[in-house]
Amino acid sequence: MIVLPDSEGPAACYDGPVNRLCKLFRGLPLALLAALLASAAARAEGTAVLLELQGPLGVATSEYLVGGIEDAADSGASLVIIRMDTPGGLVEPMRDIVQAILGSSVPVVTYVAPGGARADSAGTYILLASHVAAMAPTTHLGAATPVSLTGDDAGKPPARPRPGVPEEAPQDSADEPADAEPAAEPDEPGGPGTAMERKVLNDAVSYIRGLAEAHGRNADWAEKAVRDAATLTAAEALELNVIDLIAVDQAELLRLLDGREVKVNNEAVTLATTGVTVEPVEPSWRIKFLSTIANPQIALLLMLVGIYGLIFEGYNPGAIVPGVVGIVCLLLAAYALQVIPVNYAGLALIVVGIILIIAEAFVPSFGALGLGGIAAFIFGSIIMFDSGVPGFGISKTFVVVFGVVTGLALLWLTSYIVKLRSRGPVSGKGSIIGGTGVAMEAFTGSGKVWLEGEAWQAQSIVPVAKNQHVRVTSMDGLTLQVEPIAEHGAADAQPQH
Repeated sequence: MIVLPDSEGPAACYDGPVNRLCKLFRGLPLALLAALLASAAARAEGTAVLLELQGPLGVATSEYLVGGIEDAADSGASLVIIRMDTPGGLVEPMRDIVQAILGSSVPVVTYVAPGGARADSAGTYILLASHVAAMAPTTHLGAATPVSLTGDDAGKPPARPRPGVPEEAPQDSADEPADAEPAAEPDEPGGPGTAMERKVLNDAVSYIRGLAEAHGRNADWAEKAVRDAATLTAAEALELNVIDLIAVDQAELLRLLDGREVKVNNEAVTLATTGVTVEPVEPSWRIKFLSTIANPQIALLLMLVGIYGLIFEGYNPGAIVPGVVGIVCLLLAAYALQVIPVNYAGLALIVVGIILIIAEAFVPSFGALGLGGIAAFIFGSIIMFDSGVPGFGISKTFVVVFGVVTGLALLWLTSYIVKLRSRGPVSGKGSIIGGTGVAMEAFTGSGKVWLEGEAWQAQSIVPVAKNQHVRVTSMDGLTLQVEPIAEHGAADAQPQH
């Protein structure tokens, strides 16, 4: 029985199990209140998700950053910090990241760090798209001119006059009449560069200006970063209102962010970063694997291993392992070539080079085909990855050394395989017929001969002397049909084949 509390004092309970149950329920509201207070305190402090953008920007990096921003929103994080050090990268992954930042319900802070880091090319777009753009001292940003797949600048228009800088008067040329019409503007039909190059350039200018204006930053300089590949140090960027703040380290960044008001989806949000917990989010093993194979050097290695494996399997049907490894490596290389910029003329040269090296093993060209194949492979590798996109080039030294070594290895391998095939059978019935053995006894009709380290039952219609060499003419089951060879050998003579 439980006695309810009266106005005179606290509740009382009789002794026994009911008493213990009473005490449990009496303490439950206090426990719930403590849990609610702790939860509220945790929400007040908040959590900041830290994402890393290191190295060239590719498809795998985009998937990691976009997924990290979405997970931060789902988990109720109060802030996303992207720590950046990138030379740039591909346009489509960059646009995916920018869209994720602009559509995020969580404020995104991009922090170019540590000292010496950079936010070049595509990194500049991401920095300007962020709700807060921060940099560490001795870092820089800019050089956001789009690059075509051939490595040329998109459009290459003449620089426009800078605000506050007088334009130099054009000088007369001896080859041009004084009343000649002025050259067409870059945006006009017939201006410098192709129509597609001008289109790409103007699209990039409009895009980066829109990102800068969305957060009240210097849109004129952003346009210069595209048209003139302009760059700025952190101090210059802060002075020109390209970024919002400079922080020496992450602790100072959080201190400077506290109380700052930003616009997130057109709504004012005040950042509260005092006591915030920073949780680094590492890329998954899948993202790391995709980033690794999307490297030009790795893609080239995978492609060659795949080709070598299929060649070896073709010369040795049934080996299985080389064929399986070759197919897997070629599929991985095909994925890598889809997510990194390549010139397929270079890929065609690589294929031609491999064909020439293989042909050298069959055609006695005194090395002409082999040397031509190695040269085609080297030039093809350089051309294939010479896209001009930052972070997706290939070392020429690596290509030359790798091309010579692999070319010589492939030439030796094909030559060796051809020699093996020309030797004929080395086991079974094909290797026994035509072989030479030694008679173990004198016989006419049936007897025994020693052949390939074994004693065989043999038959001969011609008398055979002991230790006489015999030649196998045919084979009937496990019985050999032999004929004697005129020359006699010693008793320990070894059979020949």
